[in-house]
Amino acid sequence: MANHDRPLSPHLGIYRWQISNGLSILHRMTGVALFTGAFLFVAWLLSALVAPACYDFFMGVMRSWFGVLVMLGYTFCFYFHLCNGIRHLGWDIGKGYGKDTAVKTGIIVVVISSTLTLISAFIVYSSTGGAS
Repeated sequence: MANHDRPLSPHLGIYRWQISNGLSILHRMTGVALFTGAFLFVAWLLSALVAPACYDFFMGVMRSWFGVLVMLGYTFCFYFHLCNGIRHLGWDIGKGYGKDTAVKTGIIVVVISSTLTLISAFIVYSSTGGAS
């Protein structure tokens, strides 16, 4: 006979959303994006290996608005995963578990990741002479 008096475990219907939830999910998503982005890197190397025309085509795609958007997203994924990984290292040594500290460090991770992404985009944009 089942005991119906036991408490329910938390689920999406009753659990309040917190920044740590979102950052945890985003950390996993950026990890997957970085893994799949490795195939893009291999495709770039293979295009250079195959023929100059293949490389030129690949670079043309990557210089398009879509390619720039992909690389901007990939850059954010890299910086976010790096910064959040450093945050997790703090947790591994037992620091930053408090609710207020976890929220503050989460916001810091997002701000630093976004800032580094914008700085990187600015450096690449100015070194290539602007939009082509």
